[in-house]
Amino acid sequence: ILIHPYRPVYDKNSRILILGTFPSVASRDANFFYGHPRNRFWTVISALTGNDLPKTIEEKKFLLLGNNIALWDVLKSCEIEKSKDSTIMNPVPNDLSEIFENARIRAVFTNGRKAYELYNKLIRSKTGIEAICLPSTSPANAGYSTEHLLKEWSVILDYLK
Repeated sequence: ILIHPYRPVYDKNSRILILGTFPSVASRDANFFYGHPRNRFWTVISALTGNDLPKTIEEKKFLLLGNNIALWDVLKSCEIEKSKDSTIMNPVPNDLSEIFENARIRAVFTNGRKAYELYNKLIRSKTGIEAICLPSTSPANAGYSTEHLLKEWSVILDYLK
């Protein structure tokens, strides 16, 4: 069983919460969210917010917090084969109450279908908030161009104003 290796990113000004499923092998190695070089998460967020692409963990945190974005994952622990969400077994959800008690979250978004399914199954009854499912920024979601992702993900901007 793998345990989530790092803390959520948020502060009292966070207005939206973006939830992934569980850190990939590359993210666990990088010790931060969306660590795979071909994952388009950082490209999408920086483009939508009009910022330069962050390189370091500190720059990534600054980008998120500077734009009122909280970031975490649905799962605290699970069994998973490499980075394949389809192989997740024995999922244990993160407790999101810490974020909801300390920030004024206006919307919850999931990065991909599996995060959405797990959020609805394990967490939604506790938060009472319907999540909005966004297409995964993972390189495994090759059917979505970066331009298509930008179009779909632009919905987050409505909640950040």
